[in-house]
Amino acid sequence: MADEVVLLDTWVSMFGMRVRIALAEKGVNYEYKEENLRDKSPLLLQMNPIHKKIPVLIHNGKPITESAIIVQYIDEVWNEKSPILPSDPYQRAQARFWVDYIDKKIYATWRETWLSEGEEHETRRKEFISIFKQLEEALGDNPFYGGDTFGFVDLGLIPFYCWFYTFETYGHFKMEEECPKLIAWAKRCMQRESVSKSLPDEKKVFDFAEAIHKELQSK
Repeated sequence: MADEVVLLDTWVSMFGMRVRIALAEKGVNYEYKEENLRDKSPLLLQMNPIHKKIPVLIHNGKPITESAIIVQYIDEVWNEKSPILPSDPYQRAQARFWVDYIDKKIYATWRETWLSEGEEHETRRKEFISIFKQLEEALGDNPFYGGDTFGFVDLGLIPFYCWFYTFETYGHFKMEEECPKLIAWAKRCMQRESVSKSLPDEKKVFDFAEAIHKELQSK
């Protein structure tokens, strides 16, 4: 019996992009269902009753939630293709550490930067840039976070690349000036079809963020 795979997602979600990249890397066919997060579908509420968030991978009727967990699940289930996580236990633990760092730091700090003004904005902006400097330091001189191969940390971070233009515009900085090695890494990742086809246009992402920002300011 063929696997039935459904992805509940929204196009602009960097967390959903992770799952799309992982599925593409493994060559998994799936049904994509775009969610309206202001009017969540009964299926989303049923499949993720705890957090009520996307992405949700539904595999043969069973839901898996939280993007990093979903990617690890995909790696374990469709294990006939090249692995996403390292086989070495220490390297695997390190990869999980950095994806956890990305999850705890980037989005929350970006939101605080995005919605702040004055001195607080400047403080948050510096903190936000420091996160990417830390990630650039972790990359070192390697082509990828997986060393010579595209892996779990690369997959966890690269979806944020299509948000860089938005980050720069609202944060008043240039990522290439602050973190040139990180930009070079991102361009290498974008050469992979699984990545380039999963990330939306940066200007489209900016238009989305700008519309939300204006709406929040009007309240």
